[in-house]
Amino acid sequence: FAFSKNKNNMDFQLTEEHQQIREMARTFTQNVLKPGVIDRDRDMIHPTEFLKQMGELGFMGMMVDPKYGGVGMDTVSYCIAMEEISKLDASCSVAMSVNNSLVCWGLEAYGTEEQKQKYLTPLAKGEKLGAFALSEPEAGSDATSQKTTAEDKGDYYLLNGTKNWITNGGKADTYLVIAQTHPEKGHKGINVLIVEKGMPGFEIGAKEDKLGIRASDTHSLLFTDVKVPKENRIGEDGFGFKFAMKTLEGGRIGIAAQALGIAAGAYELAVEYSKVRKAFGTEISNHQIIQFKLADMATQIEAARLLVYKAAWLKDQHKDYAVASATAKLFASEVAMRTTTEAVQIHGGYGYVKEYHVERLMRDAKITQIYEGTSEVQRIVISRGVLSGKTLD
Repeated sequence: FAFSKNKNNMDFQLTEEHQQIREMARTFTQNVLKPGVIDRDRDMIHPTEFLKQMGELGFMGMMVDPKYGGVGMDTVSYCIAMEEISKLDASCSVAMSVNNSLVCWGLEAYGTEEQKQKYLTPLAKGEKLGAFALSEPEAGSDATSQKTTAEDKGDYYLLNGTKNWITNGGKADTYLVIAQTHPEKGHKGINVLIVEKGMPGFEIGAKEDKLGIRASDTHSLLFTDVKVPKENRIGEDGFGFKFAMKTLEGGRIGIAAQALGIAAGAYELAVEYSKVRKAFGTEISNHQIIQFKLADMATQIEAARLLVYKAAWLKDQHKDYAVASATAKLFASEVAMRTTTEAVQIHGGYGYVKEYHVERLMRDAKITQIYEGTSEVQRIVISRGVLSGKTLD
């Protein structure tokens, strides 16, 4: 399913270009990512080399203008690739999501030409990796309650504070850091700074030992009197809060696509298993209770896919997609949890062991309800939109 680029029409068929992207992502996932995915999850091995290969294929800067090293695809194409990669390896897809949706998009949308040439181009090519640093020990994803400070020192900012749960935290080269410069102005005093790995005073904390997406690189970041040049600020003074909110709106589409992929991957494994596993004299796919489970899973995944692609289409048409992205992220993440749990159930005891993959997908699914704002945050965004008269159109 995809939506036509013509803003006046919808077309529920994949374009030839979209089909090619899906096949390329599927081939790469099965041939390159699948071998060793269980080991990477178990031992928390970061897929560094695979991410570089994804960059060579164009997956790390899919929506970036080719003049900055990207491939200039639409958001629907990005979601198609995210879904395919997430079916098997959500650790790779979350790194891809952060690099595309948060870092590259933010730099291209709001960065200066100098910032794009210096930072965006190598990120879009996959030569370097980006991270988005918003969450804090006490603030989570609440951009209005930043404790990290960026004190204006004339030609530079003095950065102090701690960021938590940062994807790509230890492997990134370029970090977009949200910090408070003018506390008296509240959210209007927040800035976003480009911080480079290796700047004096910038330290990376221990790697988090997580339930799911274990191969992804998640760290705390520690800033102690880090001097960040003024030219590394994105936008005007006080633009940081708006930057964070607009960036997260697009980020939710990427995470919704990831959740969709996790659900679809578990569903496909469940269908395949149900056709070979026998119980009571026949394949379990012949038992009505299994058929009903598969029917519910298929229906929910299809509904999630429509919501995800609709949000992506709205973004591509430069329409308001805030409510649509929150709706897609909320529903797709809940479908991911329900579907993966049912997939484990269909596999029975085999679903509880690693070699059948579904237990990993179930663990990976949970995080989609948490990052880019929890499900409760999405409900706040949706309800505010509904009460202010916004729709999904």
